[in-house]
Amino acid sequence: MKLNKPKHSLYRNGIYALEGFIEIVKNETSFKWQLLMFVVMSVVAWNLPIDFSYASILFLSLFIPVLAEVANSAIERVVDLVTKEYHVLAKQAKDAGATLVLLSLILTVGIWIAVLLVAFKIF
Repeated sequence: MKLNKPKHSLYRNGIYALEGFIEIVKNETSFKWQLLMFVVMSVVAWNLPIDFSYASILFLSLFIPVLAEVANSAIERVVDLVTKEYHVLAKQAKDAGATLVLLSLILTVGIWIAVLLVAFKIF
């Protein structure tokens, strides 16, 4: 079965992405916290007395929780579209999205610990 999907330009797709970003910033408190953490930790990463390559790894790792939060927000919206009532599968889907965010934060902390141990020759 082939769907009649309209073709969009790269520009139009970029506009959709920007609209999605703005919507998440407006409506998701968790995403606002993720962005604040991203900004603060980016300043920390770039101001540490470490090589550029280590700072780059720390900086890039900060995108992991932000991306996870975007995916979690998408999961929550789809679940809410399907049902507003309690359903065990809806809860499990939302819990899985929250787990994604938690694991992304754990991964990012692990990356920071590993990189800083190497950068400061502690390990």
